[in-house]
Amino acid sequence: MLAMENTEKPTPRRLLLKLFSSRNGVQMNASSAVRVGALFGISENNIRVTLTRLQSANLLQLVERGFYELGAEGKLLANEINAWPTVEATLCSWREDWIAVLTNTLEKSDRKAKRARERAFKLTGMQEVSNDFYIRPNNVIGGVNELRKRLFSLGLDKRAMVFNTSQFSPPQEELNRRQWQSEALEEGYQKGLQAIQQSLMRLDSLPLEEAAKESYLVGDKALQRLVFDPLLPAPLVDVSLRKLYRSKVREYDKEGAAIWQRFLTHGS
Repeated sequence: MLAMENTEKPTPRRLLLKLFSSRNGVQMNASSAVRVGALFGISENNIRVTLTRLQSANLLQLVERGFYELGAEGKLLANEINAWPTVEATLCSWREDWIAVLTNTLEKSDRKAKRARERAFKLTGMQEVSNDFYIRPNNVIGGVNELRKRLFSLGLDKRAMVFNTSQFSPPQEELNRRQWQSEALEEGYQKGLQAIQQSLMRLDSLPLEEAAKESYLVGDKALQRLVFDPLLPAPLVDVSLRKLYRSKVREYDKEGAAIWQRFLTHGS
């Protein structure tokens, strides 16, 4: 058996949103969703309750014939997640300057705003180097203006100061460069490559249900790594290794999509 890379049973919410977000125009009725949940030991009642809650939150919406598809909020989330295949094209070479954010003027007691801020920083690779001061390398095409727009679209309060900076003292510059645990990132790429390669070698030999389950678990782990990758420049991380990993994930994603198409069609 494949020792899959720290995979965990998905929650009903995560499972359904992942599948509805996997491609444009995905539709699924309740019976298909229940069948998907059964793969992971999730009860029919749990799946049906989750569908209702996702619809109430505008993450899903009902279409004709009782099928669900992504709602307005779900499409916004999917757009953010599904940018991973082409995100390398948004990067440029690094001139050793930084994009910085100051949040000292923001309300600290607003928990909703704080969650949105933390999520925006996580999705854009920002790291806190001192109280209320966050940075990332400026290796983004469009620089600070482009990242400012993305941060605000992800929920960062527009009162935050987002600006370009450089010429830190040598000790601070060294501290800046150590914020992202580059060795752990590279180890993650290596482990991910190994897990995907092992899975690709065995998917064809598995029963359809097992292949669908495995491709979800391995693919979801890979997707999480890519969506929250800080996209560091060289020399902070091995960029060629990251690109190799991303390429292998694209290959696996296509294989997984074909398996899930067969699985859902087989049960319809």
